[in-house]
Amino acid sequence: MAICILLRKHITSIRLSKTILTFGAFFLFANRSIANNISAKSNLSETKISFPCLHFTSKDSNSFTLPFSMAGNLIIIKAKVDNTEGSFILDSGCPGLVLNLTYFRDYPRTIDADDDTKGITGNIGYIEHTTVKELNFGFKTEFDIKADLIGLGHIENKKGIKILGLIGMQFIDDGEIIIDYEKSIIYFHKIAKFEEKTYKHKMLADTSLYSVINFEVVDNRIIVKSEIAGKILRLIIDCAAETNVLNTKLPNVVFDNLTINGSVLLTGASNSKVEAIKGDIKDFKIGNKTITNLPFIVANLEKTCFAYGGCVDGILGFDFLGLQKIGFNFVKHQMYLWK
Repeated sequence: MAICILLRKHITSIRLSKTILTFGAFFLFANRSIANNISAKSNLSETKISFPCLHFTSKDSNSFTLPFSMAGNLIIIKAKVDNTEGSFILDSGCPGLVLNLTYFRDYPRTIDADDDTKGITGNIGYIEHTTVKELNFGFKTEFDIKADLIGLGHIENKKGIKILGLIGMQFIDDGEIIIDYEKSIIYFHKIAKFEEKTYKHKMLADTSLYSVINFEVVDNRIIVKSEIAGKILRLIIDCAAETNVLNTKLPNVVFDNLTINGSVLLTGASNSKVEAIKGDIKDFKIGNKTITNLPFIVANLEKTCFAYGGCVDGILGFDFLGLQKIGFNFVKHQMYLWK
C-alpha cells in the first residue's frame, strides 16, 4: 500500500512501498480555509438523504447510525456528489472535500498560483480545485462546496476498490461521532445550540467504561497531547492513516523507547526513495491510558507545519484508533476512548 501525504507549501507528500501502509488519505492543506465555503441546510427530511443503509433514530432527527466497511485500515462510507454516488474515505486528517480526478475530470478546474505543493523529495506542482453543486452526507445536504481534485489511483490499485474521494473534517465538526470498529458502525449526532451542555450519547452514560481526553482543532485537524518518555507530544488524529508516525526531529529520549523491528521505503512524487524505520514504542501515554508496544514508523514531518498552528510531532492512525471504540465531541472538544 502506498503512503501519500500531500502537503501544500509546507507539507510533505510521500508514498510508502515495501511495507504496505496507506496514508493516501492523510491530506494536510496549509494556507487555505475550506470551512467558510459551506452553506448548511436544516430541517431536512429523510427523503433528502442519499446514504444507503442510513438509519435514523427517528424521522427528521439529528442522530443516525451509518454502517461502514474497511478497505485495509481505511473507513469506507457511501455518499453522493451531485449525480455521482459511491465510496468515499472518511478522513479526519483532511480539512474538507477531496475528489478523485479520475471521476470528476469534466468539472471546471482552477489552480491557485500560491498553491505550490512540495513533496519529501522535491516540488510536485499545483493542486487543481473545483466547486460541486451538492454533497449529500448523512443528515446534511451541503451546497456550493469547494473541493480539491487529486488522483487517488494509487490507493484504488492497492485496495482494489473504486474511491470517489475523501470526506473530511468540515462535514463532521458540528456535533459528535462515535466510531465502533468492532461493529463497523459510526454514530453521528448534530449537536443543537440548546443541547451543547447537556447532550450525551447513551453509550456515554457509564463513565467508568471510557476515558475523556481534551483536544484542540487547528486548521481543521484534531490535535491531542500525548506522552512518551516524559516528553509531551502534539499528535494529529487521522482516521485515514493506516499506522502511527513519529517525527524524526523528536528528542533522542523518545526514540530510546522505540524497539526497531524493520524498515519501510518511502517514495516521493519525484520517484526518489527514502528509507525509514518502523518499530514499537514501549510505553505510550494518552490521558490516563498507557499502551505498551504501540507501532510507529519514523518519518521526517518537518514540512507538516500548519499555516497558523505550528508543527506537529506525529500522527495517530488506525494502529491506535482501531484498538477501541472511539468518539469525538466537537462542541466540547473531548475525545472518548473506551477501555
